[in-house]
Amino acid sequence: MQLTQDQIKQDPPQDWRRYFTFCTDHKVIGVQYMVTSFTLYLVGGFLAMLIRAELWTPDPDFFPDSQVYNGVFTVHATIMIFLWLIPMLAGFANFLIPLMIGARDMAFPRLNALAFWLIPPGAILLLSSFFVGAPAAGWTSYPPLSLMDGTAGQAIWLASVILLGTSSIMGALNFITTIWEMRIPSMDIWRMPLFIWAMFATSIITLLATPVLTGALVLLTFDLLAKTTFFNPIGGGDPVIYQHMFWFYSHPAVYIMVLPGFGMISEILPVFSRKPIFGYRAIAVSSMTIAILGFIVWAHHMFTSGTPEWLRIFFMITSMIIAVPTGIKVFSWVATIWGGKLRFTSAMLFALGFLSVFLVGGLSGIMLASVPFDIHVHDTYFVVAHLHYVLFGGSVFAVYAGIYYWFPKITGRMLNETWGKIHFVLTFVGFNLCFFPMHRLGLMGMPRRVAAYDASFTDLNVLIGIGGFLLGVSTLPFLANAVYSWIGGPKAPANPWEALTLEWTTPSPPPVENWDVLPVLTVGPYDYGHEGRDPQEIIRS
Repeated sequence: MQLTQDQIKQDPPQDWRRYFTFCTDHKVIGVQYMVTSFTLYLVGGFLAMLIRAELWTPDPDFFPDSQVYNGVFTVHATIMIFLWLIPMLAGFANFLIPLMIGARDMAFPRLNALAFWLIPPGAILLLSSFFVGAPAAGWTSYPPLSLMDGTAGQAIWLASVILLGTSSIMGALNFITTIWEMRIPSMDIWRMPLFIWAMFATSIITLLATPVLTGALVLLTFDLLAKTTFFNPIGGGDPVIYQHMFWFYSHPAVYIMVLPGFGMISEILPVFSRKPIFGYRAIAVSSMTIAILGFIVWAHHMFTSGTPEWLRIFFMITSMIIAVPTGIKVFSWVATIWGGKLRFTSAMLFALGFLSVFLVGGLSGIMLASVPFDIHVHDTYFVVAHLHYVLFGGSVFAVYAGIYYWFPKITGRMLNETWGKIHFVLTFVGFNLCFFPMHRLGLMGMPRRVAAYDASFTDLNVLIGIGGFLLGVSTLPFLANAVYSWIGGPKAPANPWEALTLEWTTPSPPPVENWDVLPVLTVGPYDYGHEGRDPQEIIRS
């Protein structure tokens, strides 16, 4: 029996004040994550523009005090990783997981709410460090540099990141339990949407890797405040052990930030190509393979840290091997859109933009996995370029694609497509203008994390600065579009894109418990190509 409008509870709450409360509704928590993290993205982006203003000229004229400059790029990187990308993707997971598997809520609603409410204190702590001397050791906080000065700011940084890591662990526990235990009976694992597969793999990584980082940060806190010597070489400690613990988390953390994006792209491309996803099982298995291989590549960040030769060769090989499952995904996405009836919506444009820029980041990643090349460009702007092509390209483009795709479901309103396409063009041009020349700059030998540089690097830095400011401006049409559309945009139907996953079988926005009668799945989530059939007709209750 097909769901009728009478069977679906049409009472999404309208009181906006619930977004400021300890609400246990997964959809409210999802929006709380997304709005909070995007606000912090604007803060992190503003700091990035200050960095580019400093690098406009070779001399340190914008930040006469180099420690302030160091503090700005440290807080910028920390915000972008721990307060923008990871919470934003957790926001999508919160909103979508129960809706995509046919559940009414998360397995642990109160734990879910608590995980979100650790984010604002973590953000306030981090930003407050500017009042006492911001942490200046970079987002890696390697000892002994992080133990040398700026004790108060560094201690606040440590407390903030430990708090945010705790939030991630809570969220991961919730996602795994919900996906494993609360799917509708008709959804076996090979009928799960690929976003669910991606979040399952991501949550496993988070649950296993984050405690290691937390342990390292706790020991570093003891070294900083109690003057222990776990990592401090002055007292006999070993700073390289910190690097091992840090990268054991932080390389898999790359997949924590890109795997959910992979899942979003896997949802969007088939919808706007009107074709089944190519290689569904290969994409699902490759997500799990990346999660496993991600734990045996960490030391490729430490080729210049005295790592033994045999170990460098081992990590070089494993780092190259992990490109294989990623390549399988890229091949499957290209095969999915090949010959499809493409609809170039804003969501589709950002998904295609993701494909092109992430490919550049993936190729430079293979180059950096090679020991000789990595040593040659270590700590140069080549690494900065690679990092941003992977994380901005692999995450932010996917996040924007996801916002344009699920905004109607979240708010019940449609975004303006014209402004969406203007947003895409500005973002794509600004991004490539900003980060592509950094490859050249790195190969020329410009080191990262410096406020002063050789005058021969000036032209490229000016070009990068123009791209950076254009990237900053690109957020304005998006913000105007999102605010205007949420307040007064055209009302969205339940399924504006004619998609097949379960979240589109309930009204936009969904009622409190998602469905009055839980749906029963009779076909897969990507069974497109049923000409002349209403997508809703093949999902029956």
